[in-house]
Amino acid sequence: MRLSKPLSPLFGAAVAAALLVPPLFVHPAAADPAAPPSPAVRDFGNGPERNEEAAGDTGRAASALRAATPDDPARYPFFHDRDRGYPRRTELPVPAENTADASIKLGLVPYHGIAPRLNELQRLGDRVSVEVIGRSHQGRDLYLVTVTAPESRAEAREQRRIRERIENDPAAAARDRGLAARYKAPVFVNGNIHGNEWEGTDAILRVVEELATSTDPVVTRLLARTRLYFNVTANPDGRFNGVRANGAGFDMNRDFVTASQPEVRAMRQVMIDTQPVVMLDLHGYVNGTLIEPTTPPHGANYEYDLFIKNAYANALGMEAAVKALGHTVEKDGVHPPQIPFRDSDEGWDDWPPIFTPQYAPFQGAVAAHTVEIPLRVNGSDYTQQPVEELRRRSSINTAVAAAAIRATYAFARDRHDALVADQIEMFRRGAAGEPAREVPLGTVPGFGPEDVYTTTYPRAYVIPAGSGQRSATAAARLVDHLVANDVRVERAVRPFRAGGASYPAGSYVVDMHQPKRGLANVMLERGADISPRVDAMYDISGWSHALLWGATVDAVTSGTLRVAAEPVAVAAPTGSLPRTSGPLAMKVTDAKEVRALNDLLAQGVQVSWTGDGSAVLPASARDAARTAAERYGVAFTPAGNATGTPLAPVRIAAAASADELFTLREMGFDVTPVSTAALNAGFDWSGVDVLFVSSGLSHAALTPQARAALEAFLATGGVVGRGATGSAFNAAAGLLTATSVAGRSDANGVVRVTSPGTAVGGGAPDHSFVYSPRWFTGLGAEVTVEQAYAADGPLVAGHWRARTDGTGGGQEDARGQAAVISGRDERGAAVVLFGTEPLFRNHPKGLFPQVAKALYWSSTVPATARDTQPAPR
Repeated sequence: MRLSKPLSPLFGAAVAAALLVPPLFVHPAAADPAAPPSPAVRDFGNGPERNEEAAGDTGRAASALRAATPDDPARYPFFHDRDRGYPRRTELPVPAENTADASIKLGLVPYHGIAPRLNELQRLGDRVSVEVIGRSHQGRDLYLVTVTAPESRAEAREQRRIRERIENDPAAAARDRGLAARYKAPVFVNGNIHGNEWEGTDAILRVVEELATSTDPVVTRLLARTRLYFNVTANPDGRFNGVRANGAGFDMNRDFVTASQPEVRAMRQVMIDTQPVVMLDLHGYVNGTLIEPTTPPHGANYEYDLFIKNAYANALGMEAAVKALGHTVEKDGVHPPQIPFRDSDEGWDDWPPIFTPQYAPFQGAVAAHTVEIPLRVNGSDYTQQPVEELRRRSSINTAVAAAAIRATYAFARDRHDALVADQIEMFRRGAAGEPAREVPLGTVPGFGPEDVYTTTYPRAYVIPAGSGQRSATAAARLVDHLVANDVRVERAVRPFRAGGASYPAGSYVVDMHQPKRGLANVMLERGADISPRVDAMYDISGWSHALLWGATVDAVTSGTLRVAAEPVAVAAPTGSLPRTSGPLAMKVTDAKEVRALNDLLAQGVQVSWTGDGSAVLPASARDAARTAAERYGVAFTPAGNATGTPLAPVRIAAAASADELFTLREMGFDVTPVSTAALNAGFDWSGVDVLFVSSGLSHAALTPQARAALEAFLATGGVVGRGATGSAFNAAAGLLTATSVAGRSDANGVVRVTSPGTAVGGGAPDHSFVYSPRWFTGLGAEVTVEQAYAADGPLVAGHWRARTDGTGGGQEDARGQAAVISGRDERGAAVVLFGTEPLFRNHPKGLFPQVAKALYWSSTVPATARDTQPAPR
């Protein structure tokens, strides 16, 4: 049990309350420093608040300098020449001064001031190196600072060899008693991943200057034995704009197992290439300062016995360093720090690996922390507090963040050899295929039965080739994603048997005897229903690349693994055209097939949409099809005599969240963001085929003129709705006869579904994703059930309880109920309603085609009847 739990009576209620309010909600102590401390409540990003406000036109707001990948060695040498010595001098280009930068009001360094500051720091001596590691969504450079004692090229090469030995041959590394003494332990500090939590950047700059100029022998010894890596601002778009999200509207601290954003991919690569033993992520605002480790549930795929002893020890050190600053409630409005593991029951967990510090352990960190600095300067405080007060708070916050950094590098200095040994042990267990270890009770004070979570690793995962694969395109995407995360994948060169099944050559194998098996498993396992164990969760509770990304993934749980295979650097090509001439068909079961189809439509290719969800092209489009097959890895087959409804490019007006706008555009749809205000201002419906409604559109709040224009559109256009906002719009506009029933608002995870429908449900996967799930009852005669929750219990992985007030909303109430419905309104509009979350945070990629099919169908369905031909599975 915990040593003390002063916050526990309120914690669950506070988290539940947070689910009902906008993302800027924080507990009273953050808004009013004099208030008594309350449980920390997390700000949500791309979560429940997605039903409230429509995103702006973020997808088109990027500058001409678009985000680039770290694959250009001329621009991003950090990822390519790892044997370069230190210092690595880079004269950073200096952005033009922009007085609109939101940081300026707080007295902090604006984005345009960071590059000249880093250029100056490099000139202070031979300890500081700066490199550009990528670009943000809106085209701003991402800066990585390395602080260490100088190294020759030969010395840098030796450090790389040790790092690779730790990962690739951990058993030998463990036997090498002199290894730790020769190795510079890597420490990674991430600043400002949430753009309007600014001060981590300024604290990093302060600490880097201290280290660059210090004459203290302790610092000299520190830099001789460590490399300190600082991501100065992980979110320069958000920093400049004064918002939480990046330029695409994404909360990047929810993106790490998806990696949809360029900034996240750059951070991921830094962690892969540096293999930090300790990681620190600087956030705000919780008063007093919140310092992880976390409450249960704990991620089951960590080597948690190695992690908790180090994370708790470092947390105590950071707490002491923050207290030593001398800030008090009476003098400064600053409460004492809190450590969720010690001070709370639940609601601030490390269960999902979507957060930076929860992803870092899978890349070698044996201590990783979110640190929430104390005094709020964002949200309403930013606009309402006097500038002097905001700058006072930011000054305190910067000092607190800097104290956390200093305590962390001191921890790495003092425990250098032990941290390196624990990282070696983490990788050794994976490479040896040892069973997961249950953490002994009392490993650290307060570690009790409620903290024990573990898993059973399979012997391997197989992603089959040929007829055993649902989608070769999806399989290739999943394999490439695994490889990008440094998971080892092999491709069979001959047929083989594993787990009692036969697999053809070309199948992919993920041998779970590998150093980073925890990351492989966290992506490929089905997951678990943890509803019985906790009531309150921090964020999502279920995810599964195996069930949600459109590929077939088999777990091999028993037997030996004998496969003639070769390592995979990139998945095998999947695009193809038949050798025969004639019309071509492409089954649309993957997002890349949707993109290919939309590209063909944009080129003016004549396409027909069939009842089984296929696109049919004339023989004259063969050259265009070949280009699409090569570009997107899609397969075309002979169409024979297949015919369908002519399909034109689908033009969408979307009152939607940022992640949905991003995903719709990623699939190649032409999307114009709308909202209540946009429609009331006078909206031209002539260029719209389908209205997508999921956030920020209230039918009741439309002016009479806007409502009349909408009514005229509904005589010919389609509607696709999602969630609470889509359901409310359906009811207010008098579209489909259906009652929308809300599940518990924080329920989320992977669910089993059946898909009896044809237009949208036909060919759909057997699993879907929900967040704040809904279902539909009281269906009218015009309504078709396209998808339903499994009758014997829908939840596979996640957290879905009934509401605590006795009004239901649990998964048992959703059994067998309609999750997705379609129908035609009497005015003419073809309507699809989703109670699931098929576009959530760009993650459940295997569900994207279901939304595309809804858009195609609602823009093309004949007014007289629907095609009821069953779709092959």
